[in-house]
Amino acid sequence: MRYYQLREDGTPRLAVQTTDGLYDLTAAKDRLQTLEDLFCAADITDRSIDAVADGLLEDATPLDSDVVESDALATPVSSEIWAAGVTYRISEEARQAESDTPDMYIDVYESDRPEVFFKATPERTVDPDEAVGIRADSEWDVPEPELGVVLSDGEIVGYTVGNDMSSRSIEGRNPLYLPQAKVYDKCCSIGPCVTSADSIDDPHDLEMWMTISRDGEVLYDDSTNTGKMVRSVEELVECYTAHNAIPDVAVLLTGTSLVPDEEFTLEEGDVIEIGLEDIGTLTNTVVEV
Repeated sequence: MRYYQLREDGTPRLAVQTTDGLYDLTAAKDRLQTLEDLFCAADITDRSIDAVADGLLEDATPLDSDVVESDALATPVSSEIWAAGVTYRISEEARQAESDTPDMYIDVYESDRPEVFFKATPERTVDPDEAVGIRADSEWDVPEPELGVVLSDGEIVGYTVGNDMSSRSIEGRNPLYLPQAKVYDKCCSIGPCVTSADSIDDPHDLEMWMTISRDGEVLYDDSTNTGKMVRSVEELVECYTAHNAIPDVAVLLTGTSLVPDEEFTLEEGDVIEIGLEDIGTLTNTVVEV
């Protein structure tokens, strides 16, 4: 099942998409307005989120499928976001190319301990179809398409699409500038939905693609598979949650293997589309911040 966060006149509503259609779960249970509410209900009743949703479908209102392609969509999970880096070979190679200290990225790629870092607060995360940011003091900016793992009480409950915006020029000058290269206004987007963990056969075998367009012209178009990740989702989650006070609901991005050529940098007005098999396509425009 896929879960969408809708907004209607400022009021949040939760929708679920099944093989039979799209349904408004809030219409069936008015206190069930967000995915966080659904996670709580699943925890209290000791059931999966899909089982809770399935029990409400009879009373849920059918919705037109166009709803999930409109500006009614909001970020599916309002939480802090963390990210893992150098989890794909191409990411390790790209970080070497941009950095004045390239050997450290080889060490991380081959190390037992992965790179895990804080990425964004809810205030820095933009909704699907809204504009992500590039820093005005950066000369080289790219999106990083990533599989996002959604956690409830530290347990994997679903997956989403992540856009991890990054200033390669700032990070490349010195690895200690990573927080400035990664964490700033409008630095991240996730969505358009969360697909339940029970609906994903294998998170390590999902097709992922990204296109970047400017003035109607496609400048970048490539695809990959999450099977190229050198680490497992479980390993990354274990590292993130160990010795760390994580929130009740959290998102961990798992790294990228789609990196535009070194000659490319984002500009205002560009359109980024990131897709993940069995989850959906996240679209964002670009604005300077």
